[in-house]
Amino acid sequence: MKKIRVMIVDDSATVRQVLTAVLSESPDIDVIATAADPIFALEKMKKDWPDVLVLDVEMPRMDGITFLRKLMSERPVAVVICSTLTEKGTKTSMQALAAGAVGIAAKPTTGLRQFLQESSAELVNQIRAAAKARIKNISGETVSKIIPPQPLAATKTILPVRNKPVVAAPAFIVEDANKVVAIGASTGGTQALEFLLKSLPVSTPGIVVVQHMPEKFTAAFAERLNTVCAMEILEASRGDRVQAGRVLIAPGGKHMTLKRADDHYIVDVNPGPPVNRHCPSVDVLYRSVARAAGAHALGIILTGMGDDGARGMKELFDVGATTLAQNEASCVVYGMPKEAVSMGGVSRSLSLQAIGSAILGYAKSS
Repeated sequence: MKKIRVMIVDDSATVRQVLTAVLSESPDIDVIATAADPIFALEKMKKDWPDVLVLDVEMPRMDGITFLRKLMSERPVAVVICSTLTEKGTKTSMQALAAGAVGIAAKPTTGLRQFLQESSAELVNQIRAAAKARIKNISGETVSKIIPPQPLAATKTILPVRNKPVVAAPAFIVEDANKVVAIGASTGGTQALEFLLKSLPVSTPGIVVVQHMPEKFTAAFAERLNTVCAMEILEASRGDRVQAGRVLIAPGGKHMTLKRADDHYIVDVNPGPPVNRHCPSVDVLYRSVARAAGAHALGIILTGMGDDGARGMKELFDVGATTLAQNEASCVVYGMPKEAVSMGGVSRSLSLQAIGSAILGYAKSS
């Protein structure tokens, strides 16, 4: 069995020690080196290049973002960010994902050793996914060069405020309250979602999203997307209305479901046990969409490792919904879409660019 060669780059000796110990327990992972900062890491990488870097973003001499951008421009490598659950840490992690990191693993500011030991399974899964990633498809900047984004049909002039009262869709939007788009993604999904959502105008039907991501990072992710997209992007809260021009992203650590409320949809958000090893789970969302919207829904499964969403996609397909999967060529990891296709729940497999066009077609259909 070929092992995944991992290097840990973190200025905390405790983190390096604990991560080395917990990762070494996995038979398919070999921690080949550790480094206290990117300068030391570069010297070691010249002698022994890793398959995956586990990288802190806040370090002396050279910060993790600068190091990541240097690697991606010179010799790309799969990177998993290990970041603190602080406001600064979560925002910096979003910059790292935009620069080409594959995934995020959380670490607290206190109780570090116990947390890392208890969360080792999630980190191991992140590393395994990173090792399978198509590096050329990771960076949002790279994808944009290959597939130029479509121009926005409308420009958002005022950024929405989280606590403002719910308002109806703008008057120029003819909204079909039956329509809803449900999207599920994991590894590589943050870049894919940014590319996809940036191409959509505010007249797009309401969108609900599950992106596998740790608690607190989803809020920073939604905030970042909201600054670059025409649609309103929010981390979902219980009772939020699904409406044209709005995207609701499931918060990390909570499942999101769709419900019918009179003549419109709302979301419910609740903590719960992991489903397919994830909370939020794509399957949980899709199954609720199948019940609430049926054939009126559009289900989309994007890049990601594992099989979360495959069974729920089949349920959407069986009730007559249109179901789309990202094709292998444009995925970072062709795991979740592949499983959905193999279960017979996918109407069509399309490139990321073609999925954007399909959403626009769905928006215009009667």
